[in-house]
Amino acid sequence: MSAGGQMVQVAAQVKARVAVTRLMLTNFRSYGMLDLKVEAQHVVLTGPNGAGKTNVLEALSMLAPGRGLRSVKLNDLARHLPGDETHRPWAVSATLTVPAGETQLGVGYMPGGDSAGTTKRAVRVDGVTLSNPAQLAERIRLIWLTPAMDRLFIDGVSERRRFLDRLIASFDPAHARRWGAYEIAMRERLSAVRSGAQAAWLTALERTMAEHAVSVAASRLAGVQSLMRAMDEQRASAFPRAIIAVAGDIEGSLLRSPAVEVEDEFAATLGRSRSIDADSGRTSVGPHLTDFVVRHHEKGREAQASSTGEQKALLIRLILASAALPAPGAPEAPVLLLDEIVAHLDETRRRALFDEIEALKIQTWMTGTDVSAFAAFDGRAQFRRVADGQIRPL
Repeated sequence: MSAGGQMVQVAAQVKARVAVTRLMLTNFRSYGMLDLKVEAQHVVLTGPNGAGKTNVLEALSMLAPGRGLRSVKLNDLARHLPGDETHRPWAVSATLTVPAGETQLGVGYMPGGDSAGTTKRAVRVDGVTLSNPAQLAERIRLIWLTPAMDRLFIDGVSERRRFLDRLIASFDPAHARRWGAYEIAMRERLSAVRSGAQAAWLTALERTMAEHAVSVAASRLAGVQSLMRAMDEQRASAFPRAIIAVAGDIEGSLLRSPAVEVEDEFAATLGRSRSIDADSGRTSVGPHLTDFVVRHHEKGREAQASSTGEQKALLIRLILASAALPAPGAPEAPVLLLDEIVAHLDETRRRALFDEIEALKIQTWMTGTDVSAFAAFDGRAQFRRVADGQIRPL
């Protein structure tokens, strides 16, 4: 396809309500410098393995709270030259087009950037520094699916729980803050337990931790119900509907008892587990141990018992359901990041995926090695070729 003809077709489409229209990278992964300008429509990046396609999606994912789509340490994101192990600063900057105009988002990393010698991600919105990365969720909604997540249903509980929390945070930005507050409280309490702090101080920390634990658990229960309703409203989808639930002590208690009683019960449980937690160096109870349970609705079996293709289809259905939900306190529409999304989909489901994405009127960034796999998206997306550290129009 010619670049000129493609752009005419893209311009004829309804613009996404929220879209990344410019991405600038400095010393990020394989890119020394990158300045990528696109239209407010879908973006398809194609090229050989190792060309840097996923690195672009990972850079975008760093504009969301958390550790991005690969969940790595900040210093691992810096560009490394052969034979040079220097930790360099890196930066990601994006222009976000929203109904009211444009917003400039920036995140960066500076080795040893504060007085304590620790490393933290710097966050700026329209040139103003934010103190808490969780505030990014109020500016941009990012939802992603990667090949590594294909094993979600057969790998450990923690990956499934993180996936659920990211989905919920995509339409409930406050969930990220609730989880962050719980993690801080958990670390403070564990540190105090291991150092032999006074009982009165431990009791106060456990009360705070219990309050945050119940808040997180309640948020998850509400989020699961929202996702179920969204899937109910997408009955015509080509992707199987999932029956989902959370399996955790706090969540289960909230289904049976008032929140205040659950807080009291959990605080007491923490008090009884002090010696166990001090010896093990970890907190033995709490919503950080909750599992995310998924079943194939039509076939009535657990996701882990389904085929690889069915598991991928279930994940896509959950992603589409979360993207369809309103998000009070956040942008109206999310931006989807789908890495190697068509690898396990037949032609029918590829077309169905593209159609459902288009119906949601959201911007999606997709990657793949074979441009022909995206033929059904021709005229609805802008295609770029990634090779030799460069990104060029097809």
